[in-house]
Amino acid sequence: MPIRAVAYASEAIREIAADGLGQTEGKLCAIVDDAARFNRNAGVTGVLLFDGEHFLQYLEGPEDGLSVAYSRVIGASSHTGLVELQRGRVGHRRLPFWPMRWLPAELHELGRIAEADWTDFAQGERTAEQGPSGMDLLMGAVKQQVAAI
Repeated sequence: MPIRAVAYASEAIREIAADGLGQTEGKLCAIVDDAARFNRNAGVTGVLLFDGEHFLQYLEGPEDGLSVAYSRVIGASSHTGLVELQRGRVGHRRLPFWPMRWLPAELHELGRIAEADWTDFAQGERTAEQGPSGMDLLMGAVKQQVAAI
């Protein structure tokens, strides 16, 4: 079964941003817990990076499950200004163990990741002149946060 993925960036609504990065019982945690329950049943995995004001999310899974999960994201009232960075087929899952998890990110890190090249979800296949891809930067941020936990 082919795996598809989508990556997007958006801005948190004021109520979520007001809770900040130290959330353990905040609105963001409740949203992510709900998404994890849904995604587990849909076969979708992914990660949500949050810098206190902005989101960058990567979701992957079978086309039918991903389509419904992403429709929920598009309709969510927890964010505004959604910008899709890339959508398409991927060779394999990059985050197979997380139905959904949020990780804190540095303030300007999400902008750097969002502005990188997301073409075809390329990872590690670039020249030095091209610089890291969006996927390279995302996975680097995930690895850094997981190592810090």
